[in-house]
Amino acid sequence: MARSHRELFVWQKAKALAVRLYRETESFPKSETYGLSSQLRRASVSVASNIAEGQGRLTRGEFQHFLGMARGSLLEVDTQLAIALDLGYMQPKSFEEVDCEIKC
Repeated sequence: MARSHRELFVWQKAKALAVRLYRETESFPKSETYGLSSQLRRASVSVASNIAEGQGRLTRGEFQHFLGMARGSLLEVDTQLAIALDLGYMQPKSFEEVDCEIKC
């Protein structure tokens, strides 16, 4: 196993997704500052954070538990992105690119 969470490819992808979503939500309406923008940001940060926390735990079972939590947060992001698309807060091309980052 990797010595640091930073060595994990999945953590690197999750961190990149969080950064991307922070940038994407900058263009959301100001009325969403404490709504969908905040939810997307927190959920995406939670994905990377849970991977890191799990990697730092002492047992494989604990790591798997935190990976499960990260997956749950990722599904939150997926749902919130679909809502953002339906509300017209994201362009379809941007949505498809982010959707691929999540599912590919």
